[in-house]
Amino acid sequence: MPKVSRDKLSDPTIKAAKFEGRAHKLHDGDGLFLHIKQGGKYWHFRFWLGVSAKGKAKERLMSLGVYPKVSLSGARKERDKARVLLAQSIDPVAHRREQEARKKVAGANTFEAVAREWWEDRHRHDVVRAHADRNLRRLELYIFPHLGTDPIAEIDSLRLLNALRGLERAGKVPTAHKVKDVCSQVFEYAIVTSRATANPAKGLGRRALRPEKEKHHPAPESPEQLAQLLRAIDKYGGEPTTMAALQLSALLFPRPGELRSAQWDDFDLEAGTWDFNPSKGGRPLSGCHKVVAHDGARLQDGRSMARDRPRLPA
Repeated sequence: MPKVSRDKLSDPTIKAAKFEGRAHKLHDGDGLFLHIKQGGKYWHFRFWLGVSAKGKAKERLMSLGVYPKVSLSGARKERDKARVLLAQSIDPVAHRREQEARKKVAGANTFEAVAREWWEDRHRHDVVRAHADRNLRRLELYIFPHLGTDPIAEIDSLRLLNALRGLERAGKVPTAHKVKDVCSQVFEYAIVTSRATANPAKGLGRRALRPEKEKHHPAPESPEQLAQLLRAIDKYGGEPTTMAALQLSALLFPRPGELRSAQWDDFDLEAGTWDFNPSKGGRPLSGCHKVVAHDGARLQDGRSMARDRPRLPA
């Protein structure tokens, strides 16, 4: 078998080559050549693959880039990669197209892209908006900077754990657990939409991170203690809206977030009622105590009922 001629060109030769009225080629050997045209210098790889109808080998050309963006050594490396594929009867042009298509799909299926799709299409409809917004913010702060651009199918348990360990080291252990749970929902969504095959958050289990410290919040445990709390609320000398909120809380036991985000339009100060739908199910509440409603009526002339205060303050 005759020896294949290779590496004929040099960098000085390529730099000195110019377009002189017509296109011409500088051959480096083994199918690689530089096409000198009026618009620039272009690398190509010439090879034969397949058989034509006449029984002859089909000549093919593969573009390898533009000089000097692709150097002489870079073009030779690309030629050698193509030769390896040809030795396996693989069309290097088709192979490159397939790789580029996979990269494009992977780019559309990054963790951040899938997570935002999950949030928009599913999560914000399944939970109250404030909770959905908090979870999205957690991802934006703690996960997207580390894993956002990674194809979601390529993220394993170790990579996720490394991102969560940053929160753990910062002393935000409860947040790390919450973020892991949100990530688990994103991975589950990726699985059902055929963008991933496994949930690395589940693979971590509960022991991968330090356990959350249990916090006990004191609460009245006897009628006497409850009476003491109610007397303290009555004696509180703060803002009228805060006093009204404390009384409502003691009378109706709404969730703190429901009380903080209450709309003035939901209150009928004349009838002494507050109508709203609980955020986590249950019967709508109505019929606020008259004392609270009358206190609220006095707010109508104060700054707390101003038009720029659409929500009850905390």
